[in-house]
Amino acid sequence: MSNLTLEKLKPVAAKKIKPFLEEILVKYQEKIHSIHVTGTAVTDDYNEKISDVNSIFVLKKMDLKFLELIAPLGKKYGKHKVAAPLIMTPDYIKTSLDVFPIEFLNFRLIHSTVFGEDILENLEINRMDLRRQCERELKAKLIQLRQGYISSQGNSKILTEGFVSSITGYITLFRGIISLFGKEPPVRQGEVITALSGAINADTGVFTKILKVKHGKIRLSIEELNTIFEDYYAATEKIGKIIDEIKE
Repeated sequence: MSNLTLEKLKPVAAKKIKPFLEEILVKYQEKIHSIHVTGTAVTDDYNEKISDVNSIFVLKKMDLKFLELIAPLGKKYGKHKVAAPLIMTPDYIKTSLDVFPIEFLNFRLIHSTVFGEDILENLEINRMDLRRQCERELKAKLIQLRQGYISSQGNSKILTEGFVSSITGYITLFRGIISLFGKEPPVRQGEVITALSGAINADTGVFTKILKVKHGKIRLSIEELNTIFEDYYAATEKIGKIIDEIKE
């Protein structure tokens, strides 16, 4: 479809999502404001074996009929790692920047507009809104780490999966923290961890190690996983204290 602009996507990601987008646009184009591909599909971190292709559909106005249209396509395209899109409207974005500043910061930093107007390019994120969400997210992650460790019952596979599934959320959060300290967050995941260390003067080595586990570069024994948990928790707690010290 000539209206699609997929050149900025990784070629494999573009190949996967193009049929999905074309199927939607054939049926619904007139009611769509814009479509944006976000996340690793537009970065060098994309791995066709493990990475989903994520997108945001911005409708001119919310229409539940669109959800009825898109829902049956999940199974068809999900097996190709095309994730269910986020559905928004321009008004929703405008009124949600104070509630989800971390998410919208990441959308602004990492996206490619493949159809319509780029509504994400100039989003303005309030620093104190960002600080409050960073604080909430870090406190929530401490709870999740404790509960996840207990629930694993010492099973190394479950522990590994828990750490691996959590690291993407940490990277998103870290971009918010880097921005909070007045620096431009990098796009690549490994560089985000390095930039965080420089921004807050803290040891972030445990996050780098978990990222390596996610990408299959290293494997960890149960003894190493227990140490990782302690380091992961301590690093999260320390970052939380640093954020707590930022006054509104």
